[in-house]
Amino acid sequence: MLERVRRLRQLIDESGVEAFLVTGIDNVRYLSGFTGSAGVLLIGPDEALLLTDARYTVQAGAEAPGFEVVTVEKTWLELLAELLQNRVYQLLGFEAAHVTHQQFLRMRELLSMVELRPLKDLVERLRLVKDEEEIRAIRQAVGLVDEAFPWIVDRIRAGRSEREIALELEFALRDRGAERMAFEIILASGARSALPHGRPSGKVVEKGDLVLLDCGVVCDGYCSDFTRTVLVGAVPEPWQEEIYQVVLAAQEAGIRMIRTGVLAADVDARVREVIAHHGYGEYFGHSTGHGLGVQVHELPRLGRFSEETLQAGMVVTVEPGIYLPDRGGVRIEDVVVIREDGAEILTLAPKDRLIRV
Repeated sequence: MLERVRRLRQLIDESGVEAFLVTGIDNVRYLSGFTGSAGVLLIGPDEALLLTDARYTVQAGAEAPGFEVVTVEKTWLELLAELLQNRVYQLLGFEAAHVTHQQFLRMRELLSMVELRPLKDLVERLRLVKDEEEIRAIRQAVGLVDEAFPWIVDRIRAGRSEREIALELEFALRDRGAERMAFEIILASGARSALPHGRPSGKVVEKGDLVLLDCGVVCDGYCSDFTRTVLVGAVPEPWQEEIYQVVLAAQEAGIRMIRTGVLAADVDARVREVIAHHGYGEYFGHSTGHGLGVQVHELPRLGRFSEETLQAGMVVTVEPGIYLPDRGGVRIEDVVVIREDGAEILTLAPKDRLIRV
């Protein structure tokens, strides 16, 4: 954690401010190791303070040994105002993306002794490239879902509702050791599988339905993200088999492109090229993938307008899809680590064919 703070101090210095206020709770955990739900960091050239309330002071002391823990009695802003009275900071940076307008007005009122400067993505830039310990945690989260996949496949069958299957899957994932779900499970069947983010409903799964399943868990603070599409109790119709094979070919083409130095936008363009070549370009509307780490969606983004160049140690999803309104859809998603010479695929669940359940 201290190495992350050291690297952040370099970015703070380059940004022209003297100290930096971290309020995004995921960034607080990333920098300090503190896992509580209420904490703010003040990072200066020679100090690292963790402000939290009495519920968490003991926990904070144990989880964030490199930080001085200061107990909040009223509000963290009032405490921060008191602390800044005794410091020589004139320019204080803060996370523009993690402060509401109401909080900013209150900050401007209470912190009049400093000039406030909004900064964008300082910590997020640090989070772009993962170290091997972070990759280990992501690998664990990915493996946990891989392990549960064949178990839930055996329970996807005609006559059961989407909601019933999703609840069983969440229980199985938590029972296997998930810290929590990374996001609400996406499970949609039949024509509803054409909804890229369809929430489980009371719809009963029917024979011949495509079932699109997207889920992820958190292990040791890091997320996984996983999608597979299966077919229930029937021989696939030609259109179902076709869109599955097109999505698979597009995903594999994108993964083959991934390596250090490649533009994220070029990976997305290659995936779209494959899908468009088969006549389904208008049915793939979202980006090809996204970064994965302490949040399930973070930089870099594999999309049309991405500006990032891929670097070794980044972790991304590759998840193209085809969604035919009123018929059904297919998405296949793997988690990959970007290495100097290519992509290391962490997701091991089978995808080489449309699985029939």
